Amino acid sequence: MGAIQSLQRQVLSLIGRAVVKSINAASKCQTVDVELLAGQGKAGIEHLEPYGFTSRAKSGAEAVVLFPDGDRSHAVVVSISDRRYRIKGLKTGEVAFYDDQGQTVTLTRNGIVVDGGGKVITFKNAPKARFEMPVESTGSIKDLCDSSGQTMAEMRLVYNGHKHNENGDTTDAPDTKMEA
Repeated sequence: MGAIQSLQRQVLSLIGRAVVKSINAASKCQTVDVELLAGQGKAGIEHLEPYGFTSRAKSGAEAVVLFPDGDRSHAVVVSISDRRYRIKGLKTGEVAFYDDQGQTVTLTRNGIVVDGGGKVITFKNAPKARFEMPVESTGSIKDLCDSSGQTMAEMRLVYNGHKHNENGDTTDAPDTKMEA
């Protein structure tokens, strides 16, 4: 084999496409079992993820596998994608996080949109949530929801109907009602 053909073969051996068979996410660096396009199986390949981001793709996702120095015995996965669930129709410059259940966070040109995919959105392990803007809700707002809390609508009913004992008499309900 000539020097050029040898070099060409080494270059072509540096990168490969693969289909994800399974992922082990228990270790510090998750490992991936893949099937390369030629039907060659590779197990336990380290998946190098960007700092601050992690995911566990489903079987059938696609991966880009690098083989440093063209050595097929030592591979790393640098990217995993899954066209089955990818969000389509983003405008130029928009960014989104998504999963296979329809849960998304999209940084749109008009603002941030969080879609829970029909599931509860939970904020936890913070001393408080602070909003430095007006807050609107198209649904009910309830305080102390895990115990004896009331919705804002229930609190308005109590306020609007409340009376006091004053100098032996019962006062009338407030003149100014709390409106919804």
